Amino acid sequence: MFFDIKIDKKSPVYIQLKNYIKNMILRGMMASGEKLPSTREMASRLKISRNTVMCAYDFLKDDGLIYMKKGKGAFVADVKVDFQEKWNVDWSNRINNYAKKATELDIIKSEVKWEKGMISFKSIAPDDKLFDVENFKKSFLNCISREGGKILNYGYAQGYKSLIKYLLKYMENKGINTTEKDIIITNGFTEGFDLILSCLTNAGDSVICENPTHNTAIKIMKLHKLNIVGVAMDEDGINLKDLKIKLTRQKPKLSYFIPSYHNPTGIVMPPEKRTKLYNILRENNIPIVEDGFNEELRYLSDHVSPIAALSGNGNSVIYIGSFSKILFPGIRIGWILADKQLIGYIESLKRSRNIHTSFLDQAVFYDYLKEGNFEKYIKKVRRFYKDKYEKAIDFARKYIPYSKIYGEGGLHIFIEVYGIDSRKLLNRCCKRGVIFTPGDIFYTDGGGGNTFRLGFSRVSDEDIERGFKIIGEEIKKLKSV
Repeated sequence: MFFDIKIDKKSPVYIQLKNYIKNMILRGMMASGEKLPSTREMASRLKISRNTVMCAYDFLKDDGLIYMKKGKGAFVADVKVDFQEKWNVDWSNRINNYAKKATELDIIKSEVKWEKGMISFKSIAPDDKLFDVENFKKSFLNCISREGGKILNYGYAQGYKSLIKYLLKYMENKGINTTEKDIIITNGFTEGFDLILSCLTNAGDSVICENPTHNTAIKIMKLHKLNIVGVAMDEDGINLKDLKIKLTRQKPKLSYFIPSYHNPTGIVMPPEKRTKLYNILRENNIPIVEDGFNEELRYLSDHVSPIAALSGNGNSVIYIGSFSKILFPGIRIGWILADKQLIGYIESLKRSRNIHTSFLDQAVFYDYLKEGNFEKYIKKVRRFYKDKYEKAIDFARKYIPYSKIYGEGGLHIFIEVYGIDSRKLLNRCCKRGVIFTPGDIFYTDGGGGNTFRLGFSRVSDEDIERGFKIIGEEIKKLKSV
């Protein structure tokens, strides 16, 4: 029975042999005291080295599964395998409401899935072919050389100190006064926003935001059982008149805004509107959570300072930052910049949940940033994505019978077409191998049925043109029905 093991190249041979024998012992297929084949015989029959067999036996001995008798060989230890009556639990009846709601809101599970050969405009992740892998490798080696084994040990909930200092300077360069403010490192935007809501809201509280807005933010607010107050948008961002009307009807606990490359519309709110928004919320004493989404990918005009820069040395704006839509989203590094006292509470909350964000990832990322690699990278990708963005706009205008096209930069555009149902359009396009994100998932009130988002960052120019042409053809067919 030992010699029917199938050895492959996916993992070290001694581990495969050890696991095979271990599995047989724990399943009761080998009795206590039973002798194992000698290392010489096992090696000969399996056509592997004797050292490999000896290594596997050593690990089995360390696990207490076998023992050695000098001059006699290896034997199965007295392992108690007491199989009880089969016991199955109906987990579906034990799932709590929170998990059920999370599943209900999980668009990865509920939306149309990509299949091989499809043209997908769903993703707004960066193109990994542009990643500066060689310099990231160097940073990894530099980090291990500098830090040694301690970087693989536990770290601090607030984050890697050198990275925090770098990001504070990075935020100062955006015009933000960091006096009496601090930063905590998070696992991307998602954890950052969840931590903020966990610290500052209770079930039933209201949060005011743009409508449409970031789907992940909607999901997190719903999981916190918050009342989401959506404010209509104009072509230059939030409709301030609608905002004032909504504020007369209720007093939100917080506000949440994406002023730059708004998701999903791609709108960049102009400086004068940011100032008006800030002052309206200041007059109503409603703190602002600012999502610094894709701020670095502005193509068409000058730099616009974050809302956080307007507050000077005030502490009313909480800024959530992340490079995930530009660089290395897989390492999930984001941050919150906020009042020092508030960061202290958020730090304790984070520590109670996951202790800290990976310190190795933070240290390597810091080394990559401090060497000036990010500045060189962003210069390169800005040109690349600007070209893609311009082609996407041109192809959309050429092939899609749109009513409005939104988007001033970033990695996507947002389309509105009067008189169509984007879900029906998606179903038709899917049959022709093209998928996109229907706009209704971004709306706080169930609206947006005639809108859709097209992400182009990871799609070839040829496929953008071909995909947009198919979308346009199906819109015309829908309108003619």
